[in-house]
Amino acid sequence: MANRLRIVYWILTLVAWCPVGAGAAEDAVYTDVVRPVFEQSCVKCHGRDGKVKGKVNLLKIGGVSELVSDLGRLETIIDVLDEHEMPPEKEPELDPGAREQLVLELRKLLHAAAKERAGKGYAPTPIRRMNRFQYNNAVVDLLKLKVVVFPLPEKMMRDRSGYFRPETGKMPDQLVVSSRQLGKSALIEPRLAGVGPFPQDLRAEHGFDNRADHLTLSPMLMEAFFKLSRRIVQSSNFDKRTVGIWQEFFVPPGKKEELEGAVRKRLREFLGRAFRRPVEKDLLESYLGHVMGQLRSGREFAEAMKEAVSAVLASPQFLYLYDKPSAGGGVELLDGYELASRLSFFLWGSIPDDKLLELAGSGTLAEPEVLAGQVRRMLLDRKLKRFCDSFPAQWLQLERIISSLPDETIYRDFYYAPPNYRTSMDMMMEPLLLFETVLIENRSILEFIEADYTYRTPRLRKWYGEPTKERLGGPVTLNFKRQPVSDKRHGGVITNAAVMTMTSGPAETKPITRGAWVAGVIFNDPPDPPPADVPPLGHKGEGAENLTMRERFAAHRERADCAGCHEQLDPLGFAFENFDPVGRWREKYENGREVDASGTLFRKHRFGNVVEFKQAIMEEKDRFTRAFAEHLLSFALGREITPADSPALDDIVARTISDDYRIRTLIEGVVQSAPFVSRSSGILRKTSSSGESKPAITEKQ
Repeated sequence: MANRLRIVYWILTLVAWCPVGAGAAEDAVYTDVVRPVFEQSCVKCHGRDGKVKGKVNLLKIGGVSELVSDLGRLETIIDVLDEHEMPPEKEPELDPGAREQLVLELRKLLHAAAKERAGKGYAPTPIRRMNRFQYNNAVVDLLKLKVVVFPLPEKMMRDRSGYFRPETGKMPDQLVVSSRQLGKSALIEPRLAGVGPFPQDLRAEHGFDNRADHLTLSPMLMEAFFKLSRRIVQSSNFDKRTVGIWQEFFVPPGKKEELEGAVRKRLREFLGRAFRRPVEKDLLESYLGHVMGQLRSGREFAEAMKEAVSAVLASPQFLYLYDKPSAGGGVELLDGYELASRLSFFLWGSIPDDKLLELAGSGTLAEPEVLAGQVRRMLLDRKLKRFCDSFPAQWLQLERIISSLPDETIYRDFYYAPPNYRTSMDMMMEPLLLFETVLIENRSILEFIEADYTYRTPRLRKWYGEPTKERLGGPVTLNFKRQPVSDKRHGGVITNAAVMTMTSGPAETKPITRGAWVAGVIFNDPPDPPPADVPPLGHKGEGAENLTMRERFAAHRERADCAGCHEQLDPLGFAFENFDPVGRWREKYENGREVDASGTLFRKHRFGNVVEFKQAIMEEKDRFTRAFAEHLLSFALGREITPADSPALDDIVARTISDDYRIRTLIEGVVQSAPFVSRSSGILRKTSSSGESKPAITEKQ
């Protein structure tokens, strides 16, 4: 009951928020706190004498109304102040107390304005089609297939030992997996014969492959879906051996049953599952008429029903995911069926099961206690593997390891079997298995930064310099064992060999690429792309071979248009310089110079090495929690995060922190949040500090 009252209050607050007397108080805050700092430390570069850096003119902001007129700009101002990016390093530092008070007051203004606008509507998730991963899962669940529809290389890790059992609440100490992209024969698995996939949907820049603005449906792709639906039902092994609903759907009804009534009943149930809500009478009769016409023309019963299935699998009602806009133009709760679909595609990457549809039909799914119970049920279902096959690899951008090719003349042992099997297949599994462990065992998300355990193969143990006498294994299957991590340089995802390798070049590290990865993945604050005329990092010049990587970057840092990004990214990237281009530890460069991994995180946490850098991130653990929550909410909604989502994110983060940062609490918070359970007419304004709204950095080295 408490949860229900909290959600109801939340929605009512969003709809009716109109504080009495708030305007005068806010104007006083602007006059007494905000404007003095702007005038003393900011307008020199942002408005005075026509100088407007970053297209932010603070002299044009005369009060609170102008300040909150662009919430994306306000978020950016807060971010650069909170992360100590402004004022620039060469300018006088703000008094710590003044900075803290300024950030606090600006956040209050942001949240108040965000709540007011959220009452008018969140950014809607545009109508979108299923991506390839979701389509495969939906067809498998709809028909209860015992095989996959087609191979999915985007599912990086294949379970070879049946280890994934979330209902146990425990990951096993030993398990066997294989790599679908890099391993041998890992894509050979039971599937529908003769059915090939449509092109893979790529991950959005700083986002995910379920983003609505990327999932369009061209006439050519629509034709491909039609042909695919035909190939599925015409597959030579589409029969009682592979189709779980064969007996109940494709076998003719008994002689005692009235044929048309029996077909209508079967179609009503099937269409309800496929379209994720009760089918309308006219649509049902249309499908029924088609099947009965086929039967009257002499078609066998199973073939006529296959025609209906084919039509369903290519229909817009099946392919498209969408929410109806709110009737009143503001915020209102999703109906039960919309909520069931949003929840199932979030955690299972597929259509709702019968239980979710039953609760949606009864009108009880939206009740917070019921909704929380369904989240807990779904997190114990083995279909949760689909979430693990989708979210973590995209969050960590692990597809980059597939194309990482270290120089074979330098790192010959990286390649261990012809024609091109390489150690990266072991590397990529380590962070994925860590994610699954945190999820199944409901551990703290802070273990993504620093964990005292990991999973490794004998090959990985050897790679990290650990003694091992076991057979190294591969390339067909990989034998992982859970082991403690006592070396603080390792543990978590950020110093994993996969991340270190995929953010390096063939022969040398790329500190800026590594820094950009940390900024985007760990803090959800990816940098802007570099200027187009930035020269590549060269090796030329007398004595260049004796320079350290940091010294070679000096010329870039001296450029005024590069200095800002280097101030942000250099500490993040150079912290990893002790890890070479394939993720192995080094104390010195090949020229004998000592590696310098020191820096300052957010200009306030000094560190001398990567262990202290990880400790500095832990000092900012709430910032990481916020960033991870933003990633997860964006994935759940299939859209970018906007300023209107900020109050909901505050609530999600607070709940997570109060429960020792446990991942399931965060997931439940996402599902219970107002943006997740509601719909609106929509506001499309983006946040400038949203990770997904920024382009990628393209480093030139």
